[in-house]
Amino acid sequence: MDPVLHRALPPSVLASGILRVATDASYAPASSFAKDGRTIIGFEPDLGADLGAVLGVKVVFANKPFSALPSLLTSGATDLVMSAMTDTTKREKVIDFVDYFSAGTSLLVQRGNPHAISDLLSLCGQKVAAEAGTTQQDLLKRSQSQCPGNPIHVVLKPTNDDAILQLRTGQVAALLMDFPPAKVLTTDPRTHGLYQLASDVQYEPGLYGIGIAKSNPMLRDIIRTALSQLITSGDYTAVLKNWDVAKGAVKQVSVNAG
Repeated sequence: MDPVLHRALPPSVLASGILRVATDASYAPASSFAKDGRTIIGFEPDLGADLGAVLGVKVVFANKPFSALPSLLTSGATDLVMSAMTDTTKREKVIDFVDYFSAGTSLLVQRGNPHAISDLLSLCGQKVAAEAGTTQQDLLKRSQSQCPGNPIHVVLKPTNDDAILQLRTGQVAALLMDFPPAKVLTTDPRTHGLYQLASDVQYEPGLYGIGIAKSNPMLRDIIRTALSQLITSGDYTAVLKNWDVAKGAVKQVSVNAG
């Protein structure tokens, strides 16, 4: 534990001994439910636990709708958001980010690629799923300019699991999602036979950020310093390697770098 960082934590965190983290637990390997249907696992909960060890508090993850995460921060209902949320200039107007991972968007299709999807242009005229409120939704909106007279029919779902179900049941031709969870679906023996990547391209790579209320800059700086310590100690890299996502590691911590 770093006693200096511990003493600098907000009084409410010191009093409870708990740092509350909200996540949408439908995004393996970042955050998802274990087989028991209750425990949230992934590289984010593991990084959270390591942050808690540095800060001398318990880090508790709670499952919440992705679209509600920023408002949970601004209302004080949670201390942090850690949910594969890409740091963007639009989101920075509402909350602050401590950036901890890098990933882009992948095109996921059914195994065999029955609709011959190859790139964003091939989505014109097709039904395509994405999780509501994500950067994938924004990417699809921008991609419509490539489809004059033959628009992409966007199907938005409240969770990534709901969007995956649309693809699995053939309701859509493709699904846009971040590369790490897409890789899991295409390599996990339980789902490998159902899905494949349309290509190796990662569109618009960006930084995942730990979300923190703008009203709490002290906590933002504490998290930045604690995460920097984990990078220096090697604990950060060890967590990412354990979840086979080390390619998304950042070399140094940034704030609001979207």
